[in-house]
Amino acid sequence: MSKLPNLVWLRSFECAARHLSFTQSADELGLTQTALSLHVRSLEAALGCKLFTRKARKLALTEVGQAYAFSLRRSLGDIALSTASLFGADGTQVLTVRAPISTASLWLTHRLPEFVTAHPGIAVRIVSNIWAESIGPEDVDVEIRLGRGGWTGMSYKKISTERIVPITHDSNAHQDPVAMLQEGPLVQILGYEDMTQAYLSACDLEVAQQRFPYSVDTTIAAIDIVAARGGCAVVLERFADDARARGRPIAKVGDPMPIAQSHYLVGVSPPEVNDTAKQLFEAWLEGIFTD
Repeated sequence: MSKLPNLVWLRSFECAARHLSFTQSADELGLTQTALSLHVRSLEAALGCKLFTRKARKLALTEVGQAYAFSLRRSLGDIALSTASLFGADGTQVLTVRAPISTASLWLTHRLPEFVTAHPGIAVRIVSNIWAESIGPEDVDVEIRLGRGGWTGMSYKKISTERIVPITHDSNAHQDPVAMLQEGPLVQILGYEDMTQAYLSACDLEVAQQRFPYSVDTTIAAIDIVAARGGCAVVLERFADDARARGRPIAKVGDPMPIAQSHYLVGVSPPEVNDTAKQLFEAWLEGIFTD
């Protein structure tokens, strides 16, 4: 990063540019008028340019000062907005929630306004990962995983029962599901090959590898390919239902089949821990996964 002017000087200049008064600016920042004036003169010296014209009882910005004040105010506004988004505005508690990317996009995020409206003092920050194994050291308050449980050294709670179902484009909804799976083309979701294989095995099918012309790493991408008439895929029924409800041109074909994988809350706080925001959000999550 290129060298920036002294940030204290910039703060004093921005305040003085707003008030066009060293006295009012010094009062706002808790400085003496002499100190604030020195900050501005030091900034002008560092920049090699006058930012104010000084007349008796009157302070005005030069043209360069006006342009610089506008740019600086916009930058400080961006910092303030970013700070509020990541860490919450005054009085707001921020919950960092980690979830598989497809769960976040296809199930969670468009339901979040319901929670935030009901709890305006809580802000939610979503971070996503593709597979549980890719989870890094970042601290989170609430974590959702899709799997079979059994994570060593972690507390966890099952919040869903899942089923899988084949999907195809709406225009192919009349096709026989067994023939469709046999003939392909199929979309393979990396990391969840067992879902496809489990459904194929239940139909007594063995599909040649050439029937899998697509390999993607998210259910989001698989649904996009199916919606574009690219073939069919085996996905979680809840994702298929939600995508259809939101207008995606896909259809379920065949009977849903239960699977061993479920959504879990990982790192659930024990009841004696008093973290109201976390407990409210976890209870809400259980509700949306079991409705």
